[in-house]
Amino acid sequence: MKIRPVILCGGAGTRLWPKAKKHQAKQFINFGNWTLLGKTLERVKASIFDAPIISTNAKYLRQVKQHLKKHKIRKFKIVLEPAKRNTAPAILSTALIKDIPNEQPLMFFAADHLIEKVALFNKAIKKNQKKLTQNNIFIFGIKPKMPSSEFGYFLTRNNKVSRFVEKPKVAKAKQIISKKGYWNSGMFYLRKDSIINNFKKYQPNIYRNCNNALIKAKYKSNVYYLNKQAFTKATAKSFDYAILEKTKDINAIKLDIPWSDLGSWKEICKMYGRNKKHYYKKKNVFHKPWGSYVNLFNGKEFLIKELYVKPKGILSLQKHHHRAEHWVVTQGKPKITLDKKYFTMKPDETIFIPLGAIHRIENPYKKPVKIIEAQVGSILKETDIVRYQDIYGRIK
Repeated sequence: MKIRPVILCGGAGTRLWPKAKKHQAKQFINFGNWTLLGKTLERVKASIFDAPIISTNAKYLRQVKQHLKKHKIRKFKIVLEPAKRNTAPAILSTALIKDIPNEQPLMFFAADHLIEKVALFNKAIKKNQKKLTQNNIFIFGIKPKMPSSEFGYFLTRNNKVSRFVEKPKVAKAKQIISKKGYWNSGMFYLRKDSIINNFKKYQPNIYRNCNNALIKAKYKSNVYYLNKQAFTKATAKSFDYAILEKTKDINAIKLDIPWSDLGSWKEICKMYGRNKKHYYKKKNVFHKPWGSYVNLFNGKEFLIKELYVKPKGILSLQKHHHRAEHWVVTQGKPKITLDKKYFTMKPDETIFIPLGAIHRIENPYKKPVKIIEAQVGSILKETDIVRYQDIYGRIK
């Protein structure tokens, strides 16, 4: 039996745009002729998978259909949520579709994850298919590259999950990694009957209401429109809290592959840093008295640059009215001014420059400094620079 991929595609992605009234959902952002949902759809074309099911809402239906068409996926089903109820009701509602057999293996993907070394990933899915039972759940752990407070973790004993830790502080994350902890990727693998059995046992309210929402759903052109009255009665809970923290039968599939949910501008900057050869164009290089910069990608209300600050180079002390900035240092030790603070940064460190903050980069050393910068805002041009001090005489 082939594995049925289910793509959870209802997230709003507000973390990237905290103050914007209108913002783009992360899975649909164009990062340079590709989107995270597009990458996910390409991934589920592998021979081990059956036709995908996509869980989303009415707001995103058009974009989801456009992606399916673009990636030439003709067989699919879409389940539309009439209200936000977190991942537990989303996961259950897709699994309850009648034409899915009880012993069907289901692989739940987030629409906004970037996974590299896909062949290794698919091999791990196939290898564990025979181990699925009517009660157990497999979750995917990613070997941490560094201690991070942006991800959840889990600890294991004999490949069984013994404990979950939700987004710890960096010091705690270091301890977890020293105990061989893994990042919790938020991807789940289990049979349909296991989902039903776990929800009946631990979340009868969610089970009853999601079942009613599907029984009373309207079905048209491959789309299930879940019944709003029933669905909104389901408790809003994440799958982690609703099921994973209750059941003891969770197995870990541990992977050492490049993975990111691109959930922060730091992660996005690092992704462009890793792939900068792909984005580099000579015509986008601009020379300045302090060094140079290259525009790697100009997106919708964001711009990714790489700054090169030569030895003894000093940028002007400046601020911006229309943009905030996120910096990730990739080389050298820049000295940073941020309002009234003055400090040195090292490679792999990151900093946020809020809208209107007075800031400067200096390189007092003999080694060049390189920084990947994400500018986020409504105006992303050189005209939005207010200079206070400048050693190159550029203050008019």
